[in-house]
Amino acid sequence: MRGLWQWWRAFSSSWSGAIIIVLFVIFFIAQGFIIPTRSMVGTFFEGDLLVVKKFSYGIPTPRLPWLNTPIVPDFNGNGHLIEGERPKRGEIVVFIPPHEQSTYYVKRVFGVGGDEVIFAQDGYYLRPNNGDAGIKEFKEQLGEKLETREFLGRTFIKDPFILQHAGIYYAPRWWHISEAQNSRITPLYKRAYFRDEKGLYTKVCKDGGSISNADRRIDCDIFEKQYTTFGQDEFVYIPNLGFMDMTMRDSIAMDKLRDRQGEVFFYTKVPQDSFFMAGDNRNNSFDSRFWGSVSYSNIIGQPWFIYFSFTKANSEEVGADTNTSERYITRWERLFKGIHGIEELAKRYRDAQGLSQQTLEETKEHILETEVL
Repeated sequence: MRGLWQWWRAFSSSWSGAIIIVLFVIFFIAQGFIIPTRSMVGTFFEGDLLVVKKFSYGIPTPRLPWLNTPIVPDFNGNGHLIEGERPKRGEIVVFIPPHEQSTYYVKRVFGVGGDEVIFAQDGYYLRPNNGDAGIKEFKEQLGEKLETREFLGRTFIKDPFILQHAGIYYAPRWWHISEAQNSRITPLYKRAYFRDEKGLYTKVCKDGGSISNADRRIDCDIFEKQYTTFGQDEFVYIPNLGFMDMTMRDSIAMDKLRDRQGEVFFYTKVPQDSFFMAGDNRNNSFDSRFWGSVSYSNIIGQPWFIYFSFTKANSEEVGADTNTSERYITRWERLFKGIHGIEELAKRYRDAQGLSQQTLEETKEHILETEVL
């Protein structure tokens, strides 16, 4: 036994031994990731550094760090050396998206194989794969707060996870009426107005950059606020930018349909052994609505805890997008928080920001009545 211990000490203190141990941990146990975008605000923030538990859903096929290429064949045909449990609805998962095999994403599971998903003007709807029996289970769990609606002759439940997880919300924006008339040809995210205690404003890049539409990645180093002189009655309130964004895109992964009243909605049925992923920041997320469901073979693991967190240039809630002195500040309250601790912080953040946990029914009457071609 003593000889084995001496061998281990010598092995682990050598360069080759240390590299092998680190690779073993990365391949089979845990790996570090950083959140680059705001698609999961306010559960995860850009600048959160996560340790991801890689054995939550089996052991995924090992991939070389940074290159993200498999080092062994996919022997089982499901992307895992050892098959495990599947992600459940409402769980936060790290995965490789189908359209970008060299990148890791983190989103929340909205639907599993066989589920039907609808994205409408007033948000997400879900019909579980076991139909009315599944809806009954949700009702027993969530009670009278759960809302339902008929689509395609079937009953769907309205975004049930927004009632369970405080970090999920639809960030509203304002839009000037004169620009709203051109909504079919003008990208919404370039025309959106924000609001603070001084009034309504738009963001203008000082160096001529812009905000892209994929998770609102910021190409501009610093913005300045330009307040409008228009009166508030000249603006319309858009609680669901994500829906407006989808109506103006040519490439989406959901079928565009209309009900008998002419209302547009988007529909998909999740393939078996696949998962429909959605960002908690519903109006600012590049997710399964645009690139489709994620197969089990692309599932990597589950966030374990945050080991470090700092503000970045796109940290809007602290004004880092308009003030460089607010960048690279440590978020001490987020360090070493696991999933439950993060969810509790999300509740505090929601309460502090006044973000409603309700879905969009209360503001639906303010949705812009624009015909969608």
